[in-house]
Amino acid sequence: MKLLVDMNLSPAWVPFLEEQGITATHWSAVGDVKAPDSVIMDWARNSGYVVFTHDLDFSVLVAKAGDNGPSVFQMRTLDLVPSSVGAEVVRVLGEHAEMLERGAIVTLDSSSARVRALPVRTLRRRT
Repeated sequence: MKLLVDMNLSPAWVPFLEEQGITATHWSAVGDVKAPDSVIMDWARNSGYVVFTHDLDFSVLVAKAGDNGPSVFQMRTLDLVPSSVGAEVVRVLGEHAEMLERGAIVTLDSSSARVRALPVRTLRRRT
């Protein structure tokens, strides 16, 4: 699995993840730091990366598009540094690696992790 660490997370995630055997790159190393989220998503999709973020926008973008990727690993914790939540991130990534490879949104918060397969299907209301 390859993770693209979004601009809203510290570049310190890259060496931490690589020490755990996970290929990672920070967006600032491969793209324009002012790029819109859609450009980041396109790069991740074309390069085979999972977007690792704290931003809700990435999940919304992939869900609205109805695509099956790129996958998004969304951290919704107050503490965002590897020394505090890194072990939990690695554990959840391992547990859901297969889903992330196929296409999923994985959300990790302070009490649980949730997984939603891509593409996101919505129920239509009957009128």
